[in-house]
Amino acid sequence: MKLLTIGEFARASRLSPKALRLYDELGLLRPVRVDEYSGYRYYSPDQLDQARLVAWLRRAGLPLATIAEINGRPPAEVAAAVTAFLRVAEAEFSERKGLALFLLDYLSEGQTAMPGTQLAIRYAAASDIGRERDRNQDAAYAGTRLLAVADGWGPGGDAASEAVIDALRPLESAESAGDLLNALSDAITAATSSLRAAAESDPEFADSGSTLTAMLWSGSRLALVHIGDSRAYLLRDGGLFQITHDHSIVQSLIDAGRLTPEEAWSHPQRAMLLKSLGTTAGTPDLSLHDAQAGDRYLLCSDGLSAVVPAADIRETLAAQESVPADAVQRLIELANAAGGPDNIACAVADVTAAAAAA
Repeated sequence: MKLLTIGEFARASRLSPKALRLYDELGLLRPVRVDEYSGYRYYSPDQLDQARLVAWLRRAGLPLATIAEINGRPPAEVAAAVTAFLRVAEAEFSERKGLALFLLDYLSEGQTAMPGTQLAIRYAAASDIGRERDRNQDAAYAGTRLLAVADGWGPGGDAASEAVIDALRPLESAESAGDLLNALSDAITAATSSLRAAAESDPEFADSGSTLTAMLWSGSRLALVHIGDSRAYLLRDGGLFQITHDHSIVQSLIDAGRLTPEEAWSHPQRAMLLKSLGTTAGTPDLSLHDAQAGDRYLLCSDGLSAVVPAADIRETLAAQESVPADAVQRLIELANAAGGPDNIACAVADVTAAAAAA
């Protein structure tokens, strides 16, 4: 079989000689023969398919190191690697899109917002060990401007969730909506650093972390930070709306159309997270929302949402004359009545005009 010079092979494969030399250096595509005097590379026509595959993988965005790992493997293994890369790319794009939309909203708000009604909240929070766990790794907090729920995991999960809540407590003193978002981001950074430092000094923390869902009010606006599978719900005009998106394996399968919400309830991997604070990488979702007098917000861990149907949660939150403390207690009772397989954390806030809450 006649060998092709590097120039001929480059034209046939639609790759540049420079790319071919790089692929040779990286071991992705070795020439069949290298002239011992001139160093000139020669390729076999049988290598064209491999060259085109490497080029396609590069155009798809796969890193060269990943291509080197899968180069020459069976098509099924290469396909699996491409699928895994695609999922990561989609998740990263989703995060960037969410941040871009938030920035557009924030910039627009800064230019056009008019002074709104000053609002306040009535609030309550509690956590419960449930019926099957030997310790409580959930933490909940409610204050005049801050609501937060954290669900710890791993050997040091109880300390992790408390550390995350502690990092947010100073946010009660933040001044404006813009400052709130920066403060939330800084608090998350501080919490993550604290968890990582603990992991370095205490082996118990090495495989531990926490989810976080928290709200901070300013005037008629609220800032929301979310990572993991704890949730935030809004009850408005009798309708219940989930305003966070779970960062979990099961939710990703639902998003991909491979699982229905009904099937997710009994899925064996429903507790596996894609993102959380601690040793699991991930960027929290940050957003701004408009609050209205009469709104009721619920933050909860999956110890509630995974076992109590949304219809029952809505009915409890919509109950006439129930104050936040009553709603929190009733929700915990419902979770325990459903078996209480996990710890339970709830925080409820009613939004009112500032004078009414005083």
